[in-house]
Amino acid sequence: MRNYDLTPLYRSTVGFDRLSNLLDSVMSTNTNPNSYPPYNIEKTGDDSYLISIAVAGFTQDDLDIEARDGQLVIKGRKPEEKDERTYLHRGIASRAFEMRFELADHVRVTDAHMENGLLNIAAIREVPEALKPRKIEIAKSPSIEATVEV
Repeated sequence: MRNYDLTPLYRSTVGFDRLSNLLDSVMSTNTNPNSYPPYNIEKTGDDSYLISIAVAGFTQDDLDIEARDGQLVIKGRKPEEKDERTYLHRGIASRAFEMRFELADHVRVTDAHMENGLLNIAAIREVPEALKPRKIEIAKSPSIEATVEV
């Protein structure tokens, strides 16, 4: 894996702390495609998204979802099993996990529910009216000379 030095970027920018932190975190995370648990990120509309995480064997009480500081954190912890079971094959993992997703500006989580072993988390981008592009009408004036005072 290549390592990039972003120090020149940091020296010449002001107010882009979140962007530089995001670049640092993306470059330092494990890019293993077999991460646990498996998940999908789906774009369901122009400004809506759905994160689906396979949490077979977990209950709602075993899961914790928190959105803060532009980050979505999902934790799963199963209580210790008391019974002594003998498995011939154990393919359903029930180990603890923590997943982190960076949320873009103005993206907020709106809903979370479990269905058929999947934890579905809905998010939507809500750009404030003040930040949306707006059309500026050009006023028609009779002549430039009429508006200039002598």
